[in-house]
Amino acid sequence: MKSRRYPEQIALLPYIGKWTFIAGLIALLSGTASAFFLFALDRATGWREAHRWIIWLLPLAGFAVGWVYLKLGSSVEAGNNLLIDEIHDPKKVVPLRMAPLVLIGTVISHLFGASVGREGTAVQMGGTLADQLTHVFRMRHAERRILLMAGISAGFASVFGTPLAGAIFGLEVLAIGRLRYDAIFPCMVAAIAADQVGMAWGVHHTHYAVSGVVAIGFWSMAAVLAAGIVFGLTGMLFAKSTHAASAFMKRHVAYAPLRPLIGGALVAMAVWLVGTRYIGLGIPVMVEAFQQPLAPTDFIGKFLFTVASLGSGFKGGEVTPLFYIGATLGNALAPLLHLPFAMLAGLGFVAVFAGAANTPLASTIMAIELFGPAIGPYAALACVVAYLFSGHAGIYRAQKVGMLKHRLPPVARDRKPPA
Repeated sequence: MKSRRYPEQIALLPYIGKWTFIAGLIALLSGTASAFFLFALDRATGWREAHRWIIWLLPLAGFAVGWVYLKLGSSVEAGNNLLIDEIHDPKKVVPLRMAPLVLIGTVISHLFGASVGREGTAVQMGGTLADQLTHVFRMRHAERRILLMAGISAGFASVFGTPLAGAIFGLEVLAIGRLRYDAIFPCMVAAIAADQVGMAWGVHHTHYAVSGVVAIGFWSMAAVLAAGIVFGLTGMLFAKSTHAASAFMKRHVAYAPLRPLIGGALVAMAVWLVGTRYIGLGIPVMVEAFQQPLAPTDFIGKFLFTVASLGSGFKGGEVTPLFYIGATLGNALAPLLHLPFAMLAGLGFVAVFAGAANTPLASTIMAIELFGPAIGPYAALACVVAYLFSGHAGIYRAQKVGMLKHRLPPVARDRKPPA
């Protein structure tokens, strides 16, 4: 074996310098894009709330976005899954048009009243903008993977204000049971810096107050374990329902722009029947879930509105609706499990996401960043249990199974192979 001329730590310095610079560029691009996106979302949401009649135009808005994607965005319609596929098997640089298309499509979805999130948009913008640096620095495939992962981390961190969770999300989301540690430094730098860039632009993130976390004991741990099972099953059902709705629409409606037109009509009619509580991001309802008892059916309403919106082709993300579903589900479970509303809402907020996205570590860290360290042990238990009980499917089809979540007995394993 050939010995190094310099100690490993000295040889590492150029690597640190290179990726600090590149990750800083990614953070600047992604953090700025996320800030613009969040400001646009606030304006769109405020305008919709002041002019609620616009929801009746949701079918036409859906048709317009679907038509634009059909004509200009067929190569980038896969969204987050395209980024994950490119990390697994690099082929060609993600077209730059993905960023403006998903930005405009998501803002229109929120303006007219679809029930979608924002994570997908921020991650796609971050990954797309980062990938453009492939040309600038003439990156090889291995380095391009790291670029994309850093872009995903930066987008997630800057849109939610959770830099550590964002960094781990970019490493964890690619494959169930495996982390890509070769990208940990660029992802960490990009996520932390992108969050700072967003705040420098004046971005303010919603504060969720979790007070009254109970002391660790037998009952509290058993109750959180039971809640984690429910959260995991809910995350699995959400992922499968969204995929099933999308497959149904594609199978029965051949012309793509008609799918969001039909979905938009269904959502608009549902709003006429039950009101606007389940459309948009739903942040006011999430804040309420940490403060007081809510209707036990709130999580069902958001679940159905989001499946209809995303399944029919509206642009946005799954994660913020999962936060809503989890927080309101936790709120409903709190009196049954004799635990504080805020505590169960916080655990549901992150655990349903952990189950649906198969990201228990990022979700646990997010709980600590958002709600404080006291909830950490409970969040870890809820997120890991939700992750185990959500199966091997998830909201990201391109996510691979790097390692089975558990070792089932031979008979059970033969009956239920991983998806």
